[in-house]
Amino acid sequence: MNLLRTLSAISSMTMLSRITGLLRETLIARAFGAGGMTDAYIVAFRIPNLLRRLFAEGAFSQAFVPILSEYKNKQGQEASKKLTDHVANTLVWATVIATIIGIIGSPLIIYLVATGLEEFDAAVWMTRLMFPYISFMAFVALAGGVLNTWREFKIPAFTPVLLNLASILASLFLQQHLERPIYAMAIAVFVGGVLQVAIQIPALVRIGMLPRLSWNPAAGLDDPGVRRVLKKMGPAVFAVSAAQISLMINTSIASRLQEGSISWLSYADRLMEFPTALLGVALGTILLPSLSKAQADGDQQEYSELLDWGLRLTFLLALPAAVGMAVLAEPLIATLFHYGAFTDEAAAQSARPLIAYCAGLLGIILVKTLAPAFYAQQDIRTPVRIAIGVLIATQLMNLLFVPFLQVAGLALSIGLGACLNAGFLYTGLRKRGVYRPRPGWTVFCIKLVIACGLMGMVAWLGAGHIDWLGLRQHAFLRVGALLLLVGACGAVYFAALLAMGFRLRDFRRIAR
Repeated sequence: MNLLRTLSAISSMTMLSRITGLLRETLIARAFGAGGMTDAYIVAFRIPNLLRRLFAEGAFSQAFVPILSEYKNKQGQEASKKLTDHVANTLVWATVIATIIGIIGSPLIIYLVATGLEEFDAAVWMTRLMFPYISFMAFVALAGGVLNTWREFKIPAFTPVLLNLASILASLFLQQHLERPIYAMAIAVFVGGVLQVAIQIPALVRIGMLPRLSWNPAAGLDDPGVRRVLKKMGPAVFAVSAAQISLMINTSIASRLQEGSISWLSYADRLMEFPTALLGVALGTILLPSLSKAQADGDQQEYSELLDWGLRLTFLLALPAAVGMAVLAEPLIATLFHYGAFTDEAAAQSARPLIAYCAGLLGIILVKTLAPAFYAQQDIRTPVRIAIGVLIATQLMNLLFVPFLQVAGLALSIGLGACLNAGFLYTGLRKRGVYRPRPGWTVFCIKLVIACGLMGMVAWLGAGHIDWLGLRQHAFLRVGALLLLVGACGAVYFAALLAMGFRLRDFRRIAR
């Protein structure tokens, strides 16, 4: 398998997902702005989305994929299918029970996570409607883990597009027919979850791995493989939850700041997800099964070389992304969201946390590259300990930054915390001797810094000659100007690298 080609394919699907996601956010910003009802929707969606990441997606994938890869490589299809059936039954029933509890307890949950929220009742109603999303995503996460292990990456990468499309259609055609228009977005989340489940089924049938569910919630709990997955999931929940709990704490803090702070932070977060998903998530998706196979085969050289390839690619693309997004923060926010009810102040305020996030973008993406190296070894405890320490450090940084930087201080704390996380993960791998950097890293980084500096100058000079907020009524002109500027920045960056001896073939890699 050509890893660079596979990464390009996954990134293309992820790009489509992020473009439709940005269109969704643009339409939400245009229709609802950054007020109390938008804050209510963001808080309501964040709660089931948090549980999805904890139990259905992040923690589950980290525990399940390495074990499934081991079964596939050592015991074959039949044993893998049996394990998948039993794990699916346990996961789906657990999330169904969590959904029922969440629907009943929504008022208490909203009160705890966003004490200062003004539109409390609206947030409760939307939370109840969106809670079943975690059950849908439990099945989607399992399907994605199976398909990725069989190196069928395209369907899992495309799946998020369906949620975005449902939200886009709801914002265009449904919201104007409801007494509370923002409720259309909650309905879209429910419908999008159903569509995401449906698209997995044909792909699973094609590879003979469609799981069979039982009406008995306890069916399969005596399977040793299921017990191994559950044992690994415990620490994995803590590992994934550290960042998510930090995000929820930040939401609570933001709810006590100026009205609209939750929305400003969310719009910045959406933009940050663009490079994080295009590189970090896509790279982690292909690295985990490849590293797991190398670990299962006992091929330490392949393991180290795969990780080195991933780290170099991360630096190559994450550094210019951080510089570019920091310099072009206001142009990006203005071009994507500055329409309709989204005011000049909202654009300026949303740009501030985006700039702060960029200080830690490299760290955020590095964590997604380094953490799979531990999961492939079926070691989840080490990332857990690091994540808990980083969670504490992040909240201590909030005490320092928020009084002076307000909502931007929250973003800065998350970014710097991710850098700490990445540093500890890297140190752990080096101490174990499982990762041995290939020669040339110092020269490699110097060249990247030079190219990023040149690119940053072009971005700064180009952005300074355009009144981005003043072009509110000229959307196509503003979009064209931004695309031209981003294209020029990319051309300068890669031209500089080319002049310093970089070649695309140096990053090609075939997984064994």
